[in-house]
Amino acid sequence: MNLRQLAAFLLAIILLIWALPAQASDYPPPLSFSNAELKGRDFSGQTLEVAEFSNANMELANFEGADLRGAIFSASVMTNVNLHGADLTHAMVDQVKLIGSDLSDAVLVESILLRTIFDDVNITGADFSDAILNRAQIKELCAKASGVNSKTGVATRDSLGCR
Repeated sequence: MNLRQLAAFLLAIILLIWALPAQASDYPPPLSFSNAELKGRDFSGQTLEVAEFSNANMELANFEGADLRGAIFSASVMTNVNLHGADLTHAMVDQVKLIGSDLSDAVLVESILLRTIFDDVNITGADFSDAILNRAQIKELCAKASGVNSKTGVATRDSLGCR
């Protein structure tokens, strides 16, 4: 390899490396609603993958049919929220108050749900396959589990490992 070929090779490498950050910036940052007041907001049918809702007040919000895969809801208030048919696969829903909420036909596969309160929730047809829950939560949810998820075909009781 002569000097001219070496210079051309090095220039090509430099241009390639320089272009990499520009390619990475083609992806928008995740939406952040952390610490927001979202009472009564309508997010139905929206694509909100990896959106952040940590410490948000989402009382009476509507997420029906929303794509919430990988979303973060840590320590949020989700009282009387409609999550019917929402996809929460890989979502982090830890330390959340889901009081009076509708999780019917929701997909919660491999979601983290530790220390979440499930008082008076509708879980008919919800799929909790491989979700992270503690024994007390599983016992509470199994007491009201019924139905089959329309998207995954998995029975709610089976997804929770109910006996």
